[in-house]
Amino acid sequence: MTDRSNDPGSEFGDGEPVVRDKRRIDPETGNLREPSQAPAGGAQPGMPGTPGAQPPRDPSDLIGPSAQEALLTEALAERTADLQRLQAEYVNYKRRVDRDREANREVVIGSVLTELLQTLDDIGRAREAGELEGAFKAVAESVERVTEKLGLVKYGEVGDHFDPRIHEALLHNYSDEVDGPTATLVMQPGYRLGERILRAARVAVSEPTEQLPAETTGEADQADKPTE
Repeated sequence: MTDRSNDPGSEFGDGEPVVRDKRRIDPETGNLREPSQAPAGGAQPGMPGTPGAQPPRDPSDLIGPSAQEALLTEALAERTADLQRLQAEYVNYKRRVDRDREANREVVIGSVLTELLQTLDDIGRAREAGELEGAFKAVAESVERVTEKLGLVKYGEVGDHFDPRIHEALLHNYSDEVDGPTATLVMQPGYRLGERILRAARVAVSEPTEQLPAETTGEADQADKPTE
């Protein structure tokens, strides 16, 4: 077996050490030296992960300016469409929430006012009887102002045209003094909140005499004839 312990530059020998200058800049000329050999590991200059490597190119760099502009225009149009769709959805959502909130508010107010209708009836009867005086009058008027501020509307007057949607007929008769179904007596006023009827007005209704059924008219004529 050959003894290499005394070979010059051997790892284990006694020869002079070998000095390799790996500086990139030549100390004498100041110029950049060319690499004398391939980097360790078989990597080639310019490959990713090696010294001096160039970053990978963006795919958009491989196409022309016109194609890049078309891609940017298309992307901008898609983002704009997404933004417009989101804005429309938000506007619709806000309108729906506002509408539901207003509807819930009217339901709550309507429930409270419905409970106060009997109190308003008592105030009305006391006013008609002349008993609304002093402190009771001030309190009663304050209650009426609050209900009006909340949107409560009182309706039902003698002479109103009878409308079954807002009136409730408790009595019915015929009269020569009306030319159509008419409220001739208001037994209890009605109240509404906006378009919502909280309580229909309870009235007596009179219709023209010519609308009497023929059988009833005949019986009335027979009753008017003198007995022979």
